Amino acid sequence: MVSSLFFCMPLTAMDSLPTALTTQPGDVARGDALVKTREGGHCILCHAVPGVPERESGNIGPPLVGVGARLSAAQLRLRVVNNAALNPATVMPSYHRTEGLQRVGSAYVGKPVLSAQEVEDVVAYLQSLK
Repeated sequence: MVSSLFFCMPLTAMDSLPTALTTQPGDVARGDALVKTREGGHCILCHAVPGVPERESGNIGPPLVGVGARLSAAQLRLRVVNNAALNPATVMPSYHRTEGLQRVGSAYVGKPVLSAQEVEDVVAYLQSLK
């Protein structure tokens, strides 16, 4: 199981991405749908997510319950965009980075897994998990 240490780190310039990727704010409902589907953000493959039965959730990454109380939107954004910036040994995919990746599925070569708006939607949803 991956350590949840990175979900408890204090806010610093090195552990966050303070600038939103879009001018449109993230939408909690769209983010909820992305996080809870295996075809969207794929989050439930590795994380326990509030409202998702345990048998349908993963346990590789830390549970997402309360993550919005522990991390700022800027910290969450970096983790979704490129968690490897914090933990080079992470198994969590970089959902918006496209360069310097290894073992990329053919459907995602040169393309981000999540669009900029989808990243902001996921961040809005995660922030709602207080």
